Amino acid sequence: MIDINELKQLNKPEKIAVTRHAKERLEERKIKITDIINGIQTGKIIKQYKDDKPLPSCLLLGYAIDNRHIHIVASKDDEYIYLITAYYPDPAKWKDNFSVRKEI
Repeated sequence: MIDINELKQLNKPEKIAVTRHAKERLEERKIKITDIINGIQTGKIIKQYKDDKPLPSCLLLGYAIDNRHIHIVASKDDEYIYLITAYYPDPAKWKDNFSVRKEI
């Protein structure tokens, strides 16, 4: 399981590895690395994906620089945070202040 405090300790631009997929999504969604850093710093883990490979990952709910809610999916090892994706959650798909996905 990932601990939020461990993520916050690594939360610096030089310690965040951005996959090609994540880079494409960030550009498409107009999310900057400062939004990711702020999202982790203000964030809480709302779901753990302990069976993800090659490393367990988690879904964080935090705030982007402009105070919008942001979801960040990331994993970590002892040296880096690995950004998998990030997006602004759609209110039509989330409830409980963007912490719980609505049933479809």
